[in-house]
Amino acid sequence: MNTISFFITSFIIILIPGTGVTYTISTGITKGKKDSIFAALGCTLGIGPHLCLSIALSSFLMNMSHNAFFIIKIIGAIYLLYLGIGMIKSKTNFELENNKLGNNAGKLIRRGIFINLLNPKLTLFFFSFLPQYAKSTSDNYLTECLFYGVLFMLITFLVFIGYGLLAGMTNKFFVNSPKRISLIQNVFGAIFMILAVQLSFSSI
Repeated sequence: MNTISFFITSFIIILIPGTGVTYTISTGITKGKKDSIFAALGCTLGIGPHLCLSIALSSFLMNMSHNAFFIIKIIGAIYLLYLGIGMIKSKTNFELENNKLGNNAGKLIRRGIFINLLNPKLTLFFFSFLPQYAKSTSDNYLTECLFYGVLFMLITFLVFIGYGLLAGMTNKFFVNSPKRISLIQNVFGAIFMILAVQLSFSSI
């Protein structure tokens, strides 16, 4: 198992901004460092089902992937549009500094899970990525896939926490300025809408 090569490649891939990164950063900016950790956790947990699906049902889903991909990607695109429009139309400015962490944690985690859960490209990613490191001829193929998958989730969690904490440092810059918060809401809302369009027109 080439763990070092996998770690480096995964780190670079995870650094590339996507829906999970966008969600974690926006949470860090608008809600602070602690809430960004829950957002990162949710996004990481959302990877789990894709990992299990790609390993356990790989041969079957490769034949059925087109229909499965189409249905899930449309649902995912609609959800991203919902998030984007909700951010732009929000009148609450995320209620900065007024939210109780305990009440927000579950909601932040669930939203993060849904963001990645409804992205079928993650399943396809694991289909193509894991076999490059787990030897299909090995008796330990399943174990190796699970090892690399869990390692990928761990790297994702740590990288997303880093993004969230860095974003959280700017929280005080925005908290006392409704105009700045309104602007950042519109920016991230537009990003989610763009990602929704990209997902809906993406192919396998």
